[in-house]
Amino acid sequence: MEPTPHPAAEEKRRLQEYLEQQRQQQQQHPHSPASQPRSPASGSNSVPMTEEDLDSSPIHTQYSPLPSPPSSTSAVAGPSYSLNTTPLSPTPPPYSGPSNPPPIPDEPPLATTTPSKPPPRYPGLPLLDYRLYHPPLFDLSADKTTIKSTAPYLSSSAEALVALVRQQATVPPKPLIHVVGRRGASPTGGRVDFDIKLNLMSLLVPEDSRMRMDYLRCVGQGEMAFRGGTKMATTPEVDDGEGGGWLEAWAGRFVADGAGVKQFVLERGVVNLDTDWLEGQIRSLVAGMRYPGTVAVSFPVTHARIVVQNPDRVNKFITSVTGFFAGKRKYEVVKAVWPFATVTRGGDERGGVPPRRCAVQSEEVWWREWKGSIRHAIATKRHGWVTNEDKLEALMEGTPSTTPENVDWGPDGMY
Repeated sequence: MEPTPHPAAEEKRRLQEYLEQQRQQQQQHPHSPASQPRSPASGSNSVPMTEEDLDSSPIHTQYSPLPSPPSSTSAVAGPSYSLNTTPLSPTPPPYSGPSNPPPIPDEPPLATTTPSKPPPRYPGLPLLDYRLYHPPLFDLSADKTTIKSTAPYLSSSAEALVALVRQQATVPPKPLIHVVGRRGASPTGGRVDFDIKLNLMSLLVPEDSRMRMDYLRCVGQGEMAFRGGTKMATTPEVDDGEGGGWLEAWAGRFVADGAGVKQFVLERGVVNLDTDWLEGQIRSLVAGMRYPGTVAVSFPVTHARIVVQNPDRVNKFITSVTGFFAGKRKYEVVKAVWPFATVTRGGDERGGVPPRRCAVQSEEVWWREWKGSIRHAIATKRHGWVTNEDKLEALMEGTPSTTPENVDWGPDGMY
C-alpha cells in the first residue's frame, strides 16, 4: 500500500501542473495578459505564481509567521503636546468643553502668538508649552498673576479671540504654598524668621497626557458673573451659537460691544485641592518646633488670568479716565479648570460617587514626601524656595534627619 502524500506536497504538485499549462498557453498566445510582467504591488491574485513564488509562499513554508495587525498608535508621529481636556471622571459640568485649540485663523498678528515649532521638552518639568506663559503682544503684571494685551485683532475678531482662549487653557496656573514666620507687634512688621514657598504646579499635570482632567467652563444660567457690564449679574444669557458653542457666542458678543473700554478675561483655577488639610499639617509641624511667633500660611496662584482689552483710542491716560468714570465692560464668563482630583477630599464617601482619583498624587502622599524638607527649611530659617534639590538632599544625604529637634529661635524681645 502506497503512503498517502503530504497535503502540502500534493498542493505543490497541482500548482506545478497548472504553471506548466500556463506556459504552454503563453507560447500559443504570446500577447495574452498572463504573459505581461507582474507589478510588485499587483497582489497574488492578479497573475499566476512562478515557481520561486511557490517555494516562498507561506502556504508551503513551515512555521510561517502571520503578519502583525497594525498598531492603533503607529500613526502617531511623536508625543502629543495638546492636552486631553475631557476629564475621565467625573463628567464636566454643563457649559463646558475641551480646551484643545482649533486651527488658528490665518492672520499675520495672530501668527506671531502661535508657536511654529513643537514646544521644547525640559526633563524634570511637566510636559507643557511654556511659551504660552509669555506670548508676544502681552505684558506680565508685577505680581505674576496676569498677562494682558491690547492687540487690536483680539478685540475685533471673535475667531482670533476663541483661538487664543483655547490655546491659553492648555497650560495650568501656578499654585503655591507660602509660609511665613514672624515675630513683632504687627502682622506685617517685626522680624521675619522664615519665609518659604513651594510650587504645586506639577501636581496638576500627570506624566501621561491621557490622564489629564482639565477643561473649559463657561458661566451657567443663573450664575453671578461679569457678563459684559460693570457689575456682576445673572444676565444676559447666550445660546450656543446655533451649535457653535457658548465660548464662540460670548466672544461674538464681546467683539460686537461698542463700549469705550471693554475686557475679556480667561481665568485659570485649581479645584479639589484640600488646602485646609495642608494648612493644618503645616501649622502642626511648626507648633511642634515650639516656634514663638505668628505663622501665616497662604495658597496664592500665579499665572492665573489672561486679559484682552480693546486698544487705547487716544492714549493710556484717556483710557484710564474713561474706565474710571464710565466703567469697564467686563466679560469674565469662561474659566480653565485644572482639577487636583476628580472630587474633593472625602467627597467619594457619599453614595454613588466614584472613588477619588488624583491627577498625580494625594495630599497625604505629597505631605509624607515633603514634610522633612519643609521642617529643615523652617529650622534653618530659610528665606526662599523649597525645591526638588531639598528632596534630593533628604534622599541622598539624610538632611532632615540632621535637623535639630529643638530649634534656637533667639530672644523674643520687641521688634
